Amino acid sequence: MLGMFFAEGFEEIEAVTTVDLLRRAGIDLKMISIGQDTKVTGAHGIPVITDEVMAKTDFGALSGIILPGGAPGFKNLEASSPLMAKVEAFSKESGKLVAAICGAPSLLGHRGLLDGRKATIFPGMEGELGKASPVKDRAVTDGEFITSRGAGTAVDFALEIVKYYKGGDAAEKLAAGIVYR
Repeated sequence: MLGMFFAEGFEEIEAVTTVDLLRRAGIDLKMISIGQDTKVTGAHGIPVITDEVMAKTDFGALSGIILPGGAPGFKNLEASSPLMAKVEAFSKESGKLVAAICGAPSLLGHRGLLDGRKATIFPGMEGELGKASPVKDRAVTDGEFITSRGAGTAVDFALEIVKYYKGGDAAEKLAAGIVYR
């Protein structure tokens, strides 16, 4: 099961598109609020009801963590010490995915988790990737990290996660099913 973490000010397109496409692909995903309430409001005033709050999350049941961007959403994610501790722990465990889009790859860069890897981020924020090798791909996978650039690349991001878990054929089938390519 994957966990997507929501903080106030998240980017709605990045979060909801990813949740929708992963669930269409049959990937088990929980939407998790880092706050005390399951209702979280996005950067553009759209409220979302998550499945649970982080305080009740069984991290041992998660195979991956997904971090949406959006301002101030990604900064609010980074301000959560318990979440950042889990992100760091997941990054060190074989088979545990850490995926981040828009400004959220900066959370990984600030901790040195992307050092020596290819990664992408919102244009102009490349300096926040630490010692990663910045690329301008819409979405990039390097080992157990997936990064993407922003709201306009949300479908690419989600398809890259589908490819990671279910293979390229499943990602292509989903892309065709939503008339993406």
